[in-house]
Amino acid sequence: MKKLCMFLTTLFVAAGVNAKVTLPKMFSNGMVLQREAKVSLWGEAKQNATMKIITSWDNRTYLVKADGEGKWKSSVMTPKAGGPFTITFNDGEKTILEDVLIGEVWICSGQSNMEMQMKGFKAQPVTGAIADCLHSTDKQLRMFTVKRNSQFAPVDDVSGSWMEANPGNTREFSATAYYFGRELRQVLGVPVGLIAVSWGGSACEAWMTADWLKAFPDAKIPQTPEDIKSKNRTPTVLYNGMLHPLIGYGMRGVIWYQGEDNVPRYQTYADMLSTMIRGWRSDWNQGDFPFYYCQIAPYDYSLIDWDTNSALLREQQSKVERMVENTGMAVLMDAGLEYGIHPRKKREAGERLAFLALRNTYGIQGIPEHARYESVEFKNDTAVVAFDRSKEWVYFNNGTTSNLFEIAGEDRVFHPAKVWIDRNRVYVRSDDVPHPVAVRYAFRNWADGDLFCDGLPVSSFRTDNW
Repeated sequence: MKKLCMFLTTLFVAAGVNAKVTLPKMFSNGMVLQREAKVSLWGEAKQNATMKIITSWDNRTYLVKADGEGKWKSSVMTPKAGGPFTITFNDGEKTILEDVLIGEVWICSGQSNMEMQMKGFKAQPVTGAIADCLHSTDKQLRMFTVKRNSQFAPVDDVSGSWMEANPGNTREFSATAYYFGRELRQVLGVPVGLIAVSWGGSACEAWMTADWLKAFPDAKIPQTPEDIKSKNRTPTVLYNGMLHPLIGYGMRGVIWYQGEDNVPRYQTYADMLSTMIRGWRSDWNQGDFPFYYCQIAPYDYSLIDWDTNSALLREQQSKVERMVENTGMAVLMDAGLEYGIHPRKKREAGERLAFLALRNTYGIQGIPEHARYESVEFKNDTAVVAFDRSKEWVYFNNGTTSNLFEIAGEDRVFHPAKVWIDRNRVYVRSDDVPHPVAVRYAFRNWADGDLFCDGLPVSSFRTDNW
C-alpha cells in the first residue's frame, strides 16, 4: 500500500512538472482583447519553465518564466481593432487560442436587472426581445457570462465561455449588456466583448473587499465560511468568487446596474458605490477607467413590505457622478414597472448606458446628456426650478403639465402642485402653500417620469434635505 501511495505521488508530481499550459476560462477561443493596449495574460505552465507567447497579429514573441508553482503572468501589445487572430503559448507543448478578436471590452456587473437575460425571468419578459434576438447574429459581438460563485476567500478562475451573438446565445445573455454592446457595435464598427458578472439580489457590499468596507461599520465581514448567511448579499463574497478572477483582464470600462438591495440602507450608498469604484480601479491598475451605471427604475416597494422611499436611493445614486471622475448615470424614470422590480424596458437601460460611453469615452458628437436639477428660487408663492445640461430646454413628455410635483412650506407638509414651463424653468405653486420653501419631483417609490430634456428623462429630485 505504501509503495502504491509513493507511486501515485510521484505520478502526480510528474504530471505537474510536465503540465500543459492552462489558462483562466476567460482566456479562450473566441475571446475579445482590448484594442491598442497593453493587456495582461496569465495562467500556469511547467514549473520554472520559460514560455513563449506568440501573437499572430504582429508575429511577435514574448518570453515569460513560470515560478516554482508553475504560475506566470505577462502582457502583450494589441493592435487596432480586427481579427480573427491566434495566440500561441509554448512551454515545450503548444496551446493555441483561436478566433481571437481585438476590439472594445466592457465588464457588465450588478444585480438582477443586469443579470436578467433577453429571455426574461418567468412571467417577466423583456420588451422586444424576441425580434431583437432573431436579428442579433453578429460574429463580432462576443459575450461571456460568469457563472454564479460565492466564496469566503478570493479564487483565481471563473466558469463560463465566450459566445458569438446569435438568436440562441443572445437569448441567454444579459439584456441590458446586450443592448449596450449592440449600440457600440453599430456606432463604432469594431468587435465588442461583453463580460457579464452579476447576481440577482446582490448587495453592493458583496462586490467589495473587507478593506474597502472598513468605512462602513454596519457591513458585517464574514470571519469564517459559516458567517456567510446569504450567498449574494454577504459582504465580500461576490468580489471573491466572481470579480477577483477577472481583475487585470484588459478592458475599456464598466457598466453597472445595482442598488435595489441597498434601498433599506440608502444613507451610505453614494459613499459606498464611490468607494467600490475607486477600489475596482485601484485593483485593475489601468487608471480611472469609465464607470457608467443605471439609476434604479421606479417600482412600488410596498409590494415587498419595504417602508423606505426608494427615491432616497436614487438620490444617492445621482450624487456619485458628481463625486467620482469619469462616471455617469443613466436615468430610467420612464422605464420602470409599478408592480415589478424587473422592468421590461431593458433596451432603454442598455442604450442609455451606451449613450454615456459613446459620448464621454469615445467622443461621438451629437449625443445629449441627462439634464439635472440645479437650483430653486422662491418668488412669493411660486418656486422656480432650474436645471443644468439642458440647452434644449426641459419639457413634459405627456403634455403641458405634470402631476408629479409637490410643494411645501415651513410646516414640511407637501401638497400637489400646479406646474408650467417657461424658458427652461419649471414653475411650481399651490394655493395651499402661500410661502413655499421646498419642491419635490417624482420623489416616491413609483412614478412614471414625465420631465424630459432632449429625449432623455430627468431624475427625481428634491430641493430639501428633510
